[in-house]
Amino acid sequence: MSGTGDKQAWIAKELSWLSFNERVLQEAADPKVPVIQRIRYLGIFSNNLDEFFRVRVADVRRLAAFSTPSKQEDYKQLLEEIRQSVLKLQRRFDTTYTELLKELQRRKIYIINEKQLDDTQQEYVKRYFYSHIQQELVPILLDDSHPVPELNDASIYLAIRLGFEGQTRFALLEIPTSRLDRFIRIPSRKGKRGKVIITLENIIRVCLQEVFRGIFPLDSADAYTIKLTRDAELELSEELTQTFVEKMAQSLKRRKKGDPVRFVYDSAMPNDLLEYLVKRLGLGRLDSMIPGGRYHNSKDFMRFPNLGPAYLELKPLPNIPHAEIAKADNILSCIRDQDVLLYYPYHSFDYLTDLLKTAAIDPSVKSIKISLYRVASNSHVVDALLNAVANHKEVTVVVELQARFDEEANIALSQRLTDGGVNVILGVPGLKVHGKLISIVRQEGNTQRYYTHVGTGNFNEKTASIYTDFSLMTYDQEIGDEVAKVFDFIAYTYKRHRFKHLSVSPLNSRQNILGMVNTEIDNANAGKQCGITLKCNNLVDKELIDRLYAASQAGVPVRIIVRGMCSLVPGVPGLSDNIEAISIVDRYLEHPRVYVFRNGGEPRYYISSADLMTRNIDFRVEVSCPVYSKPLQKMIQDILDIQWADNVKARILDASLSNHFHPRAKGVAKIRSQEQTHKYLASGKLPRMPKLDYRPRPAESRKKRKK
Repeated sequence: MSGTGDKQAWIAKELSWLSFNERVLQEAADPKVPVIQRIRYLGIFSNNLDEFFRVRVADVRRLAAFSTPSKQEDYKQLLEEIRQSVLKLQRRFDTTYTELLKELQRRKIYIINEKQLDDTQQEYVKRYFYSHIQQELVPILLDDSHPVPELNDASIYLAIRLGFEGQTRFALLEIPTSRLDRFIRIPSRKGKRGKVIITLENIIRVCLQEVFRGIFPLDSADAYTIKLTRDAELELSEELTQTFVEKMAQSLKRRKKGDPVRFVYDSAMPNDLLEYLVKRLGLGRLDSMIPGGRYHNSKDFMRFPNLGPAYLELKPLPNIPHAEIAKADNILSCIRDQDVLLYYPYHSFDYLTDLLKTAAIDPSVKSIKISLYRVASNSHVVDALLNAVANHKEVTVVVELQARFDEEANIALSQRLTDGGVNVILGVPGLKVHGKLISIVRQEGNTQRYYTHVGTGNFNEKTASIYTDFSLMTYDQEIGDEVAKVFDFIAYTYKRHRFKHLSVSPLNSRQNILGMVNTEIDNANAGKQCGITLKCNNLVDKELIDRLYAASQAGVPVRIIVRGMCSLVPGVPGLSDNIEAISIVDRYLEHPRVYVFRNGGEPRYYISSADLMTRNIDFRVEVSCPVYSKPLQKMIQDILDIQWADNVKARILDASLSNHFHPRAKGVAKIRSQEQTHKYLASGKLPRMPKLDYRPRPAESRKKRKK
């Protein structure tokens, strides 16, 4: 954490991100969470950490290697802080995993290793090996005369030490988890009740000598799991041309050969094998070497099966019907009568696909435009768009090929859409298109009218069942006209438009959000009602953070609900006394971006696709949209108030990255915001919560300046 004068003013975003992942690990360690869900949280933690190394650590590593000499030491120090934090989390992960094995055993579910098999189980796994696994294995013998093959960073490998006739050879073996289940159920021990699981790699260990039978007269064969994580950054030309898809495909091939940034290995691995691998894989001093247990790629725990009763995992919350849509003839007529705000996954994503399906067959609909960033593998959204073409609508789809880790899927998607007669636009040169937009044009009498969608999340059925996100559907013609102008901006690169309602990155988002913060500062100085509430995934833009510090010093109450990275430091005397920040981790991933400014008693409400990061504000196509409907404003405010009152799953963000849970005052009922939000949307009733105060607060620094 760096300082401004004697004030602690900044937390490195990478360390803040690790603190977020620690919150995920807290859920895995929480005995009040159902045990199967706890195991799946271990998978989420591991999957998060993989992406963290592939993207964020890779970036710091490049800066440590290639930035100016004066900065290199700072980045090297940051890499060391990251390494120490990861090691601490890895120890906590291993402890939690051991505890969970015991919890499963209490419920007669056993995860065993190859040394715990009885004779009957041994015979079963050997038969399984010969019938399912052996044909999938491709062992690689290592020697100094040939380079080590490129290791796939989505896979785990067994590093093998072979002993024969007084000699030692080393080998690598990829564990085929992309083709076979990682967790395999086997019979229980003879005379014992219970359900038994063994991992794929431990079955391979049982039969390891069979893999090399006939090659060496083996005396011993020992295997240790390793995992290599590579730099995932793509190098692309700034020009989008006819060959852009080919350029992307070439870059994806280069990604698979990216520099190593993390090497995770079984700490029981003998030194000669470890030293050989480090040398042959070309690992250097800037690479993270992480010793761990014998299991890696724990992201597979995300799919861990529940072999016990249903209560061992979270009970699903049913979708809540949207009353106004249910009463209308169809969803278009509902939107024409009033603005609609959906909140996934409490409301079903089917309403969104219904909007597109209805537009696809409505004879009066002339055109549909949509921006796609990530879609489900069997997307009903895409099906509806192709159906619209079949029904003679003009359909335009903006496909963002640079959606990280979805690039290959989006290349295939763009080809499918093109083949289906859709007009496909492959983004904007130099900018990612991240806005969540739909523009439907319908002929009504002698006039063409807009039906418009602006949202905070992707058009993806799968993630909409586990991510919370807002979708605004409106018949407001001025907003519709401005969303149409955003599509025009995308199609005709950098064509300038004026926006009265929308904040559009990279055109006016920064000036608009800073302007609204400045208005709150002016209101505080004038003694008017003031306050800022920000809900986002990440808050790391320095200019905005400095303005929020200024707002705090002016007495503006600032409340931040941030899921991931937060470089702002709340509660620093004289700097951020009036800023409070929490983070909520629960069954759903908190994904919406919502910005509220009290505006002297006439609050402004915005939903947005943009996180508060420099890249989103200045270097992407993002859209923030005002919510003008008073009932919908109340809905947003009520949900934010419920989240702010959470005293079960909310953690306080502070300078020490302590992740302490939000305290529950004596006599105050438990408020678990995601469950309370479900009850609120179903019934319209709010739980009892403290009332929030929007009067200017004392501002010691301002008093000192006046003196």
